[in-house]
Amino acid sequence: MQLDPVALVAGVRLIACDEVASTNTQALDFARRGERGPLWVTARRQTAGRGRGGTVFVSAPGNLFASLLLTDPAPPAQAAQLSFVSALAVYDAIAGLAPSVAPLLSLKWPNDVLISRAKVAGILIESEIVAGRSLAAIIGIGVNCASHPRDIPYPATSLAACRAFVTPEQLFQALSASMLRRLAQWNRGADFASVRAQWLARAVGVGESIRVRLGARELTGRFEALDASGELVLRLPDGGTELIAAGEVFGMAEAGQPAER
Repeated sequence: MQLDPVALVAGVRLIACDEVASTNTQALDFARRGERGPLWVTARRQTAGRGRGGTVFVSAPGNLFASLLLTDPAPPAQAAQLSFVSALAVYDAIAGLAPSVAPLLSLKWPNDVLISRAKVAGILIESEIVAGRSLAAIIGIGVNCASHPRDIPYPATSLAACRAFVTPEQLFQALSASMLRRLAQWNRGADFASVRAQWLARAVGVGESIRVRLGARELTGRFEALDASGELVLRLPDGGTELIAAGEVFGMAEAGQPAER
């Protein structure tokens, strides 16, 4: 793995591993030991990858597994916006390297990247207060470059399955540059409005009927909008609305499974 020259000039660093339990876990461990970043941790293989809610994520060889550690990237209340920032960065990297699939790319709330509505990449944002005061934010990214899981109840795909032959190394280098550009645009949350607008321009599901899983609770309604802070505005069957800050979104035809990274 190599960083793009733009990232090197900006002082971003990289620790490329052959095998780790999870790149997110490894990055968080570095933060607990005083590392401040920006630091990428990559691995060719994960033995204990995980998705949101602690779900197990199978890490097939030939795919990209990378996590970016940032310290105090924004006020804590705005750190969740990194989901949208990083989704746009992944979108940019894939579109730049695989122009044949660029017209088929879209984004799903809050941070999945799709090709023809099949999941090709997932993102897991985790954060923790370290050293008593600093917020360590970890952006974990998994992209199906060579293969994708087939025994799951929602559509998934890989770049290779779409005849876009991009290696994890190529994708990571592009991502290390596109992430910097999107973070600069976001400007620690000061310009989330432009990030939100560009995310919405690439989004699927807005205006459609969806199911939202909130732990043991599940809601149905219409994905009406994305509010100014990035929360999903769900129009309920009784006409009321509910703001969703975090949850799993499924189309009405999907059996549903928590998103993975």
